[in-house]
Amino acid sequence: MSGSIYGKLLKVSTWGESHGAAVGAVIDGCPAGLAISEEYIQKYLDRRKPGQSEYSTKRAESDTVKILSGVFEGKTTGTPISLMVENTSHHSADYSNIKDVFRPGHADYTFNAKYGFRDYRGGGRSSGRETIGRVAAGAVAMSILEEYGVEIYAYVSQIGDISIDRDRFDKGEILKNPLYMPDHTAYVAASDYLDKLIQNKDSSGAMVECIVTGMPAGIGEPVFDKLDARLAYAIMSIGAVKAVEIGDGFDVVKATGSKNNDEFYMENGEVKKKTNHSGGILGGMSDGSDIILRAAFKPTPSIFRKQKTVTTDGRDTEIEIKGRHDPIIAPRAVVVVEAMTALTIADLILVNKSSLT
Repeated sequence: MSGSIYGKLLKVSTWGESHGAAVGAVIDGCPAGLAISEEYIQKYLDRRKPGQSEYSTKRAESDTVKILSGVFEGKTTGTPISLMVENTSHHSADYSNIKDVFRPGHADYTFNAKYGFRDYRGGGRSSGRETIGRVAAGAVAMSILEEYGVEIYAYVSQIGDISIDRDRFDKGEILKNPLYMPDHTAYVAASDYLDKLIQNKDSSGAMVECIVTGMPAGIGEPVFDKLDARLAYAIMSIGAVKAVEIGDGFDVVKATGSKNNDEFYMENGEVKKKTNHSGGILGGMSDGSDIILRAAFKPTPSIFRKQKTVTTDGRDTEIEIKGRHDPIIAPRAVVVVEAMTALTIADLILVNKSSLT
């Protein structure tokens, strides 16, 4: 299987399956001398681990990370960093009833069509547990970005048709509720909505918004490796993401040039913008303002309703999915969006350093 490596100078390879012995990542190209520890990485993994609320799977995993290589006395050595998280709570028997059928909304059919074989226990490489390696590697990228004064944070901005009110935006609220919404009133309404969906054996889609502050101007490449193109590629590689917006996104369709253009002005010797419709990126390169991106997550496909499907030998049938599944994907994916954003920007900053004279 190809396609498990991401990055140019800062390369990350994720490995492992949902019901295998472990999952993890190998990071190549991390500069030497960077302070990193299992405790630092763990705080990111703790944000995506299961079983933390009624809105996440009840799979009981500690998701404890182990650094196997590349770090000595708390500092990176410049050699490949190998990170591992053991799987300790996989109930493979929960998936025995879907061994010979394709689950609607999952990668079962396409995986089988490509390889003629699939690991049906929790989806294998298509499982959300694959993102553990991304988050662990993303924590290392976050540490790199701290050296440059770049900060990344994400949150859930919409669940179903319930959106946050920008006038009530409270960054401190994000980590105070299990839905990672920066608006307490919206969180309460979204909780009620999800409770009703759970009772009806259904699930919800959501929007995750990510903000990058402290970006220097000029990061990114002007043609195929545009910063926005790389970010879209990275975020779209997360399972369940169906659309990515940067800046005004799809709203530019309704805009005019006079409204969409961000006018420049000088402030204390620096170029600034009056607005930020571009989402911090012009011509594929950062313009120094905040990067704003949004990722649309589809509803969790594993719902407990009876659904129509087909068997692997081509017969129509019905399926009732068992197991432990999230009624909504986005809250646990917030840190995954942060991680992929961090890996992309850290990689392009390192590329930019190599292009300067």
